[in-house]
Amino acid sequence: MRLSLAVAILAALGASNVALGQNDDAPVKFVIASIQPSPKSPIQAMRIVPPRAGRYELRNASMIDLVRVAYGFDTDKILGGPNWLEMDRFDVVAKLPGEASGENIKLMMQALLADRFKLVAHKETKPLPAFALTVGRKPLLKKAEGSERSGCRMLPGAAVEGGGRIMIGAGVAGPGNPTTINLGPGMTIEYECRNMTMASFTEAMHTMMGASIGPNPVPDETGLTGGWNFNLRFSLSLNGSAGGGSADRITFAEAVEKQLGLKLEPKPVPTPVIVVDSVLRQPTANPPGLAEALPPIPAPTEFEVASIKPSDPASREGVSRMQKAGGQWTSEGMPLRFLITRAFNTSNPDQLAGLPAWVDSERFDIVAKAPATAANVLMDNDILAPMVRALLVDRFKMTYHTEDRPVTVYNLVAAKPKMKLADPASRTSCKNGNAPPGAPPGTRVLTCQNITLDQFADRLQGLTAELRWPVLNLSEIAGGWDFTLTFSQNGAMAFPMGIGGGRGGEPGQPGAALPDDPTGGYTIFQAMEKQLGLRLEPQKRPMPVIVIDHIEQKPTEN
Repeated sequence: MRLSLAVAILAALGASNVALGQNDDAPVKFVIASIQPSPKSPIQAMRIVPPRAGRYELRNASMIDLVRVAYGFDTDKILGGPNWLEMDRFDVVAKLPGEASGENIKLMMQALLADRFKLVAHKETKPLPAFALTVGRKPLLKKAEGSERSGCRMLPGAAVEGGGRIMIGAGVAGPGNPTTINLGPGMTIEYECRNMTMASFTEAMHTMMGASIGPNPVPDETGLTGGWNFNLRFSLSLNGSAGGGSADRITFAEAVEKQLGLKLEPKPVPTPVIVVDSVLRQPTANPPGLAEALPPIPAPTEFEVASIKPSDPASREGVSRMQKAGGQWTSEGMPLRFLITRAFNTSNPDQLAGLPAWVDSERFDIVAKAPATAANVLMDNDILAPMVRALLVDRFKMTYHTEDRPVTVYNLVAAKPKMKLADPASRTSCKNGNAPPGAPPGTRVLTCQNITLDQFADRLQGLTAELRWPVLNLSEIAGGWDFTLTFSQNGAMAFPMGIGGGRGGEPGQPGAALPDDPTGGYTIFQAMEKQLGLRLEPQKRPMPVIVIDHIEQKPTEN
């Protein structure tokens, strides 16, 4: 019965690769599963909670996310289906039948989608936009001797006056611990590649920070054989833009052409995709017996043990990391403000009040061990937050309360709308895209399709540093719309890795847009009115704020 079910599901999808090599006795269904609409959240991202207590959890997952998890296809390779696939979100909690591998969980997810959402889909090959690596006028590569260690690594670079720097985790620049990368003029980074075949180089492109070549494979069409040595220097891409602001800035594609004598040519590439033929918007009802089969897991409220000490003043780098092994949370050189935001799981600084000025200067090193029940889910901020909060209460004697206070929020209103009425059958989405050539650093492009202004207003919260609270749609404009919004973020949001810089005016006031720069230099407020004919109008409204009543500058002894 189990095997026939797996075969039936795969036959309906016109594919067999997912289940190849599976044990005939492997379970292909969850014991029981709960599917609920996700609570409303400004964070448009799925959370996968690692298996614990015999259950598997997906939080805030769109149908696109669910199909991606079930079939292993990237988001851009999931086509077709009704217009709500990217917008409606679900929480899935399922009981696993004993030990389950990743491949078996995929089969279980496929069965769940077929059973509860009546998903019907098929696989095929379609041409999708991508880049191919070709030879330019003359390759500028040096033939490798063959004894060099094959691979590309990011060079730390030399510190330059006015230059930025970034802290990256282990595995990004190469093997080893987290390291500091100094940025050159034009926010450039440099990779050293040794003994690389062109096929290996096209694969490595997707791991290079700031390359921004899209998710699709890059075919090697150079005809070059053997290994090669070369260095590649290009500007760090922020929000898809590496242009503007400096003559030293160079995009990844420009660097490949000018420094290597190769070319990245845009072309359609035949790519496997999965096409959604039909799916229910509302899943069938949850089965009875959920409360007994999936009882709530008590959330850990505090660390088992924690060491806190002031950071070395000579080391100003801050890093927070989790280790699944042993359930250890390590925070090094982070200011107390960071710890407080972790404690309340907020990225909105306006949601915290009463903080003394020294929370930005006092830095601490913390090593804390979580209870065994939270060891493999420590990276979930919802689980980490109460433990950090209890630590601050215990060791820093923090006291706090929540109250409603008037804050500046924004309403979306109509000025002179100039958006395009959407095809009602097109998929509803709002996606980040590449900034136009020559756009200032920090330029962001948001392309929305068949989106209502209620949905757009929800999408605006957290889009820039000014829009920290929910945005209300008061435009009274109905229907779905297509439009593109191009704007420049201010420094705090444009450079999330602490690089610094950015430009733009005060909320609602003229920014630093240049006369010949009709898009990239606009603040979110200017862009909204000039490009969409909408306005963001400020208003004072009471919102819940966490007030820190007391916190000690130094922790109690370990």
